[in-house]
Amino acid sequence: MKIIGTMRPLDGTRGAVRVEDVYETDIDDLWEACTNPERLARWIAKVSGDLRVGGLFYAVFTSTWTGPGRIDECEKPHHLLLTTEPGTSDEAQIEAWLTEEGSRTRLVVEERGLPLERLYFHGAGWQAHLEDLGRSLGGEAAAGLEPWTEQSPEPGWRARWTELTPTYEQMVID
Repeated sequence: MKIIGTMRPLDGTRGAVRVEDVYETDIDDLWEACTNPERLARWIAKVSGDLRVGGLFYAVFTSTWTGPGRIDECEKPHHLLLTTEPGTSDEAQIEAWLTEEGSRTRLVVEERGLPLERLYFHGAGWQAHLEDLGRSLGGEAAAGLEPWTEQSPEPGWRARWTELTPTYEQMVID
C-alpha cells in the first residue's frame, strides 16, 4: 500500500486535499466499506441519518470532526459526493471515485473547501484514514479499539496523524 497525497489551492483562502491508494479487494467490497455505516465505523466514522441521495446524515469521525452532511451523488459502485456542514461558512465537499484495476480497486478521495493554511493537517488526516481503511479491509478493526468522541480522537488514528503531519506540512501546495 502506497498512499499518494497532494494538496492544491482553490482560491486565496480555500484548498483541496487528494489522497489515493489501491486496495487488494474488489470494487463491491470497497464500495461497502465506504458506504455501509457498520463498515464505516471500523475505520473512519460513526454515521447515522438518511443515507440516500439528498439525505442528511450526522457523522463523528475518528479524527473528532463532527457534524452534518448531505449525500449529493451516489453512483454505486464508482462515485460518491458528500457536502459537509451544508449551508455554512465551513461547507466542504468530499468526493470519492472507485476504479477496478484487475482484482484490486483504486480509491481516490478529494476534500475541497478546506482552509488553505490548514491543508497539511487534512492531508495527514486523510492519509491516516486511508491507512485505517486498508487495515479494516484486511480484517482488522482499525478504529474503535479505543473509544473516540467529538472531543477525543481515536488514539491509533491520532498517533499516525501526529507522525504524518510534519511530512504534509513540508509539502508544496501546487
